[in-house]
Amino acid sequence: MESLTIKKIVAKYSVLICLVFSVILIAIAALLYPGGSLLDKNSIGFSWSKNFVSNLFAEKAINGSENPGRIWAIIGMAFQSIGYGVFFINMSKKIALGQWSNILKFIGFANVLFIFLIATPLHDLGTISIILTLFGLFTITIFILKSKLHLLKFCCIICLLTFYCFFFLFGFGYLDLAVIMQKVYNASSILLILGLEYFTKYEDFVEIKSKGQKI
Repeated sequence: MESLTIKKIVAKYSVLICLVFSVILIAIAALLYPGGSLLDKNSIGFSWSKNFVSNLFAEKAINGSENPGRIWAIIGMAFQSIGYGVFFINMSKKIALGQWSNILKFIGFANVLFIFLIATPLHDLGTISIILTLFGLFTITIFILKSKLHLLKFCCIICLLTFYCFFFLFGFGYLDLAVIMQKVYNASSILLILGLEYFTKYEDFVEIKSKGQKI
């Protein structure tokens, strides 16, 4: 009975557990990073305002030194991929409206793979996860805007804006600002995902689903 209770607790808080472990392990990787950034190859250590998170996944740091934090960063991304995957699968069950439910479920399973690829030599392929996550959150936002969850409406919009700002800055070559915005959109998406995971329920979308089925 006690073992069953523990399993239920782990299942209920799996997203929170995965994301907390991910943040902790990424932070450890950052502490162990030798140094070097795109702006200064001779800098010491990891700078949250000058280094991209992807720098933590390289075998060698930008300054040429071996990167002992790499293994921690890889494990951290593994936890994040599972956390994001479980979140989208759980949301597909709450929304449960035909094709939209299937899309969120697909994003959940796909993200388990693609988010982890970011920490591997297939990093460029792994960035597909950013598009999948953005599309998944955009889809969820549409349903949230139709619900009575007013605070989450605001949080969803702010989170999406941080994604768009990052793409704009990165796409137009403002790398010094894109580095900072990367941390902002990562933090905002993690907080939003936790909010959606633990402060929404199936009943919040029942009225929306009934209208959608009538249409």
